Amino acid sequence: MSIARTEVGRHKIPARSEFTRREWELIQKHRTPEEVQAFLRKMPYNRETGGQTCYSFRGALRANRAHCLEGALIAAVILEQHGYPPYLVSIESQDQLDHVLVLFKRKGRYGSVARSRDIGLHGRKPVFRTVRDLVLSYFESYIDGSGRITAYGVTSLYELGNYDWRFSMQNVWKVERHLQDIPHRPIQSSDHRYERILSRFVDFQRRHPGRAPDYFANQHLWM
Repeated sequence: MSIARTEVGRHKIPARSEFTRREWELIQKHRTPEEVQAFLRKMPYNRETGGQTCYSFRGALRANRAHCLEGALIAAVILEQHGYPPYLVSIESQDQLDHVLVLFKRKGRYGSVARSRDIGLHGRKPVFRTVRDLVLSYFESYIDGSGRITAYGVTSLYELGNYDWRFSMQNVWKVERHLQDIPHRPIQSSDHRYERILSRFVDFQRRHPGRAPDYFANQHLWM
């Protein structure tokens, strides 16, 4: 799979004039995946207390909150302006609580930017040889009592054509449906490994009610 920066040049990306002053200042301040990840970590998580939403880049910024897909759209728009094509990874889970990452590539290795309620499901440093390896880095931290990664898919937001996932002030449900509809590659995993990790999670929650697990060995790969 190619996600070369030259792909951005083959598509019409928004000009400076299409952004508000605040939006453009945000784009200019955050030029790398690392900087965008830091911004998303500080942004309040959208728990959809008033009903389900699927905000665009502009909508999420105005609401000042974002769940994982909304965070992905924020990251995609900002990074697109700095030459990163808007590729997303859809991670499917056995409990239907899927996750979305923004995929980027640096020096031949894959990394990700992501927003989540869980500390282990944010972005990853660009150290992974394949997208599958990147997705597998989320396997252990995805297990929370009901979650278990079962498959993943990759898509470009450019596949949506002229659909306005950047500036629409309506919910951009077409993005969510697109992520659900793209082909997903199965991730096979050992039941024994899953049950061992699940048991560890349950025991940690029993001893530390309400506390997020912090025992993951791959934290040095988190961004």
